Amino acid sequence: MRRIPESRDGTGTGVRTMWTQIATAAGVLALLTVVPGPDMAVVTKRAVAAGRAEGLRAAAGITVGLLAWGVFTVVGLAAVIAASAEAYLAVKLLGAGCLAFLGLQALWQSRRGAPGPAVEAAAKGSWGAFASGLVSNLLNPKIAVFYTGVLPTLAPDGLSTAAGMSLLVLLHAALTLSWLGGYVYVVSRARAVFERPRVRRALDRVTGVVLLGFGLRMAAEAG
Repeated sequence: MRRIPESRDGTGTGVRTMWTQIATAAGVLALLTVVPGPDMAVVTKRAVAAGRAEGLRAAAGITVGLLAWGVFTVVGLAAVIAASAEAYLAVKLLGAGCLAFLGLQALWQSRRGAPGPAVEAAAKGSWGAFASGLVSNLLNPKIAVFYTGVLPTLAPDGLSTAAGMSLLVLLHAALTLSWLGGYVYVVSRARAVFERPRVRRALDRVTGVVLLGFGLRMAAEAG
């Protein structure tokens, strides 16, 4: 339920209150963004496998996924998914399967060490990184729960419900893209170290175990 907007007066109290609420929401969204999760694991896997461009594509896919969830939230679809046990279970199981697949793929790659030039060139020439980021984000039902259950309470009073929610979704997307983009830059700068066969195998195994762990945990929560 929306709070009643404060009336504006000569001192601009209502405007200051709105900006304070936006700053508070930005802090909450920033904390949500920097907490390690499946998105960061997907970006790490792509950035290490094929470089900065692939990592940025994965980050872009994740960001588009957040924008899509934002649209779903504004039109009410996310609320339906969050409230329907069957729809929530279906999305959660699909998401668990996607993460488990990516984890097993990373573990399989760890058996071969660093990819050859032909494999790497093929990876760079595809949009697989964007798709993996987009799909992993869209199949995360926890975003639907957060956007429908928590985000409305963070919306500023001085805006309509749709405008406030849209503003926060755009803010979350911008924070996510900035954070993951910076992370990709750091990882890509150290790529020479990651390309060493022994380091590469170890990182693939760690990433695979992390992704598989997220997938199994999501599947267990669905049970």
